[in-house]
Parts: sequence; C-alpha cells; structure tokens
Amino acid sequence: MSLNLIPSLRGHGRRRAVDEVDRLRENEAILLTSLHAAGDDIARLQQQLATARQYQAEAEMVVVCQQADLDDLTAERDALAEELAALKAKFAKELAAEANANAITVPLMVRDTSSPEDQATGPIDVRPLQEAAALGLLDGNKPQHVPAWAARD
Repeated sequence: MSLNLIPSLRGHGRRRAVDEVDRLRENEAILLTSLHAAGDDIARLQQQLATARQYQAEAEMVVVCQQADLDDLTAERDALAEELAALKAKFAKELAAEANANAITVPLMVRDTSSPEDQATGPIDVRPLQEAAALGLLDGNKPQHVPAWAARD
C-alpha cells in the first residue's frame, strides 16, 4: 500500500518525511560542493607551499655562496693589509724622501689691508656683565644693543 493513496498518512508541515529528505539531500549537495572546494583550496595551498619551500632553498643556497665569497674576500683583504703594512715599513724612508722631493712650496701670502673692509680684526672682549660693569666698560646711559628705530631721543 502506498502512502500517496491515503492523504491523511502523508503528514503535514514539518513532519513530512519527503520534505525532510529533500532538505537533507540539498544539505548534502552543499556540503559535497564545499568539500570539493576545500580540497581544491588545499591542493592549491600545498602547491604554493612547495613553491615557497623551493624558493627558500634557493635563497639559502645564495646566502651560503655569498657568505663563502665574503669569507674569502675578507681573508684576501686581511692578507693585502698585512702586505701593505710590511711594504710601508720597508719603504718608509724612500716614500718620505720622495714626498720631500716633490713637495710644493708656496710663499706666504701677503694681504693688502689698505682698504677699510680688509682691516684685520682683533679679539672680541667677552666678559660677564658684572665684571664688565666693575671695570667701567658699560655705559649705562647709552646701551649699544638697542636698535636705532627703538632708541629714544
């Protein structure tokens, strides 16, 4: 006997088994789609991880090679510095004689100071104010630091 023939046994509202089965099948389809998408994402991320590890290995190899070159060049530089110091010590007299022989001598310069703008300046007397006042170097009536536009007549 079929349930479709007897309408009262079909159920109603939320209790219908057919509707629940359809809803569960839709959920299953959604979950399977999500599962396949997640699998694709995982495969893509694994590929990116493998590529990143390959780049990292290449970079580490470059660093190792550069460090080896740096060590070689440092050793060569130190050897050359020692050799240079030894040669400077050995030929110090010759280098000094050559420098003295090739020295450029320039006569002392004489400056024409006949023009007022070219007059030589003397040292500036800098003393604390109390000491300058005690020596009478300050003129209390005419302060020199007041600009002309601010001076009172």
